[in-house]
Amino acid sequence: MEISLSTETGRVPVTVMHIDGNIDSVTYESFLSTAEELMKGGTRHLIIDLEHVPLVSSAGLRALSNIFNRLRKLSPDVSDEEMRKGINAGTYKSPHLKLLNPSKASQLALDTSGFSLFIETLTDLRAAVASF
Repeated sequence: MEISLSTETGRVPVTVMHIDGNIDSVTYESFLSTAEELMKGGTRHLIIDLEHVPLVSSAGLRALSNIFNRLRKLSPDVSDEEMRKGINAGTYKSPHLKLLNPSKASQLALDTSGFSLFIETLTDLRAAVASF
């Protein structure tokens, strides 16, 4: 897996992690540590570009969960209870984390695991940046 980074400017600065390769038990630690370094460096709005990620395994999903939770702690938007109610009602999407262009297999993993209930998936970078 290779990771490259870019920064986009919208209403807020947005960091984009471009991933090339699977996010799985072999690569999730590198993926997670890169995201953690970004957050330590001040990133509060993150797009993870999955266009070149054939597969997100359960280890990759755990890494996404960690990133989601860390961004929430750094910039809380609503209480945990309000978030859970919003997820159940289909009205809550993360204001800090977006996913871009997942493959069919990756989208299936996101849908099956419930991640797509609270992390928005987009297909256009400009629209993703504007969504923050």
